[in-house]
Amino acid sequence: MGKLREYLKLSRSFNAGLTGVAPVMGAVAMGEERLLPLFLLFLVGFFGHVYGFALNDILDLRIDKGSQDIRDRPLVSGTISLRGAWAFTLLSLVLSLLLAAALALRYYPWLPALPLLGLSALSITAYDLVSKKWPAMDVFVGAGVLLLVIYGAASVSWPLTHLAWMVVGLGTLQVLFMQFIAGGLKDAENDYRSQANTLAVALGVRVENKQMTVPRSFRALAYGLQAADIGLLFAPLVFIFDPGRVLPQIVVLAALSLAMVAISARLLGMQTFQRSRARRLIGLHYFINFSLVPVMLTALNPWIGLLALVPFGAFLLSNLTLHGTLLQPQTM
Repeated sequence: MGKLREYLKLSRSFNAGLTGVAPVMGAVAMGEERLLPLFLLFLVGFFGHVYGFALNDILDLRIDKGSQDIRDRPLVSGTISLRGAWAFTLLSLVLSLLLAAALALRYYPWLPALPLLGLSALSITAYDLVSKKWPAMDVFVGAGVLLLVIYGAASVSWPLTHLAWMVVGLGTLQVLFMQFIAGGLKDAENDYRSQANTLAVALGVRVENKQMTVPRSFRALAYGLQAADIGLLFAPLVFIFDPGRVLPQIVVLAALSLAMVAISARLLGMQTFQRSRARRLIGLHYFINFSLVPVMLTALNPWIGLLALVPFGAFLLSNLTLHGTLLQPQTM
């Protein structure tokens, strides 16, 4: 059980629910309602998530060893060997691809959707290889999630509907915020000290003697991504659905959006770097950010709102069982 815990840490199980839901959201936006294929799509995304994060830990091991804040990561602590991590990583990739092939043969005969999943894996691999070498390489993560959502939607039918394309855009914007902004601030001290060539460092985010500087350019990027996210979130409710019929969704999403922006302001306003506080704020932001699309899609079917509980539940369960906390995964 101890070794299983360490592999769950390596897989970043606290946010695996998010990536698992990505192809599901695409399929749901295209009208898929059958539970078994949706569950299999979730597993495709889940194992794809495990592959991407485990590979990232392997390739970033040298940098990660310089930070005391992430000493709980299995490769840093030495609880998993590098050879074991490679085997686990490649096995996860194979499982994701095999499940996608079985899913296509059993439920979705439109096999050209499979190359989209392959391109998603390649994009995530590219990110892991170059993430600390050049700024803004997080676009590869955004592209990987974009392709994962398109894969889920295209498995059901092609061409994609306007609603499906909006879900693709929302997923991409939300992941870019988490990578560019949340990730940049969370890793600010370690990245600045090691002179990692990330977008946050390039835009002037720095931590010196625990004092944190967040320049206006970085704040503008953060609020710009959030504004685009919120605007695209309400677009289907205004232009696709009858606004009068979806008034409850509009009210709930407006409240959630305001809360999300307020949490972003607190995260960007940190003057003293505290990784534990950053983790807590990112956790709260995570809850809200990734509940928005399922809430919006309840305009199609109220039961879709239950998908908002998947990332939320995975986050809490993983943190409680692996780290003994609610909002502060020690491997983040």
